[in-house]
Amino acid sequence: MTNPDNHIERSETVNTIAETILRQLGPDFRWELAFPELTEDMIERLRRYGSHEYFPAGETLYSPGDRRIDMFVVLDGEVDIILPTAESEANIYTRHRKNTFTGEFNLLNSQGSVVEARTVAPSTLLRVRRAEFQHLMRAEGDIANVIVAACIWRRLGIVKAGLGGVILKGRSDDDQLILLQRFFVRNNYPYRIVDVSTETTGDDSTLLPAVALCNGRTLRRPSIPELADALGITELPNPEMICDVAVVGAGPAGLAAAVYASSEGLCTTVIEGIAPGGQAGTSSKIENYLGFPAGISGQQLATRAQLQALKFGVQFAISREVITIEQIDGIYKLTLQDDIQVCARAVVVASGAQYRKLHLENYPKYENHGIYYSATPMEAVLCRDQEVIVVGGGNSAGQASLFLSGIAKHVHHIVRGPSFAETMSQYLISRIESSSRITVYTKSEIVALDGDPSLERVTWVNEITGERTTRDISTVFVMIGAEPNTGWLFGTVRLDKKGFILTGNSEGFDNSPYATSMPGIFAVGDVRANSVKRVASAVGEGSVVISYVHRYLADHRHNIPVGAHSTMAALRSVDEALAGAKL
Repeated sequence: MTNPDNHIERSETVNTIAETILRQLGPDFRWELAFPELTEDMIERLRRYGSHEYFPAGETLYSPGDRRIDMFVVLDGEVDIILPTAESEANIYTRHRKNTFTGEFNLLNSQGSVVEARTVAPSTLLRVRRAEFQHLMRAEGDIANVIVAACIWRRLGIVKAGLGGVILKGRSDDDQLILLQRFFVRNNYPYRIVDVSTETTGDDSTLLPAVALCNGRTLRRPSIPELADALGITELPNPEMICDVAVVGAGPAGLAAAVYASSEGLCTTVIEGIAPGGQAGTSSKIENYLGFPAGISGQQLATRAQLQALKFGVQFAISREVITIEQIDGIYKLTLQDDIQVCARAVVVASGAQYRKLHLENYPKYENHGIYYSATPMEAVLCRDQEVIVVGGGNSAGQASLFLSGIAKHVHHIVRGPSFAETMSQYLISRIESSSRITVYTKSEIVALDGDPSLERVTWVNEITGERTTRDISTVFVMIGAEPNTGWLFGTVRLDKKGFILTGNSEGFDNSPYATSMPGIFAVGDVRANSVKRVASAVGEGSVVISYVHRYLADHRHNIPVGAHSTMAALRSVDEALAGAKL
């Protein structure tokens, strides 16, 4: 066990990949932000939201996997926070004393707990139950800010400690292992990797990768929904509940829409298949986003945005994609994977796009076996001190080249056009041109991929001169744009020839620039036709669209059912009161 009076110590078993990823999560661990001591004034105000309860020594307040845990403020006594492991060992993460409080990331949502809380001595605690906790987060701004900061720092501390969570076992060249690892990273879920060599797997190789859970259960080659359900990451809404607005997609546009909708009193649900962040969440560094002069990684931006949304009560339905949508009596019913239903009065589509692929016969063979679509520290560690290729002429490709040039031996940047001028920001072009570790090949394209079982050689050709170049390169980052994720919308709203959603003017149901052809459905971000493919633009669209959602809901509040205590019910009551006054 670790000493509870000391700061968190990193486990020496954390591997190189994990260490590299953790650098992307931000600065060094801030103990004073993770475990603040509440003032006497804060404690006094908190009493209005909780009740005093006495617990004997050794009492378990909550265990790993428990959902919707309560917050406990220590008035007298001590509470240990314990990190269980798949090896049945336990490590004391920290010890709460007077005027400190329990809870971490899952205090803000309904995900399963990753720690155990247990009293050390007879203790008097102020218990704030979930219903009152939501009222607290809206009414006490300064306390809410302290709680939010503590929750995220505690989760990052757990991830960085490398002590708790689950164990991911598999071969480093397995694309399924990489998929699961990416799921853990982007959801900030603690885990450790055990690299199982081919020689030791034997006949069990078909059962890898495997995830060893803290309760002793092992999942063999789990799907993302199966893994999310087992870990308690899945948050599925009550099918009987009708929310004011459902946001499909948790990229920058979707997260912005969720923050603004929930902060303005709308009951909001976000539906996301993998993790918050979208394509922006895979960016190594975004340097032209307002307010971050030193740049910010996509992972950090997504985490901060998700926290803002959680602070205002947004519910995230993680790990399920939308399959169909239909309107019934003025309410939209969205059907997710596994026939899960989400009902909403209005829908904001922010489902973004999926990566385009090169047209090569054996291309699928090398996906996640040498071909990648994002250049984050997780992928970069695989090509340290090696030559790599980046394909694409947009900002994402430029950011990837610059990031990889500090890790790889050399970056070969291939672009089909004559230059970057029309598709890339000038600051990126200038840095690429001045880098001695990046070589740009214009009017060129890859024509052959070779290697078995993973990528070993790449050949590209100059379309003007016909010159062919073949090099022993095992890692290629393909960033050539994307295609819209709108398959689930065919037959519901109007799309252009490329599948992007048509909005505004003659295409929309009203004069909103984000209105689709179907009343009550709006589209923002990359999925919208003619949108500007930039993070700042997506955030702007997501925030502005909520004013139009409000207008739509107000115009239709008499035609659709509403909850007893919802914003819509309040608006309807005002209308009735005004009508009565006129009589």
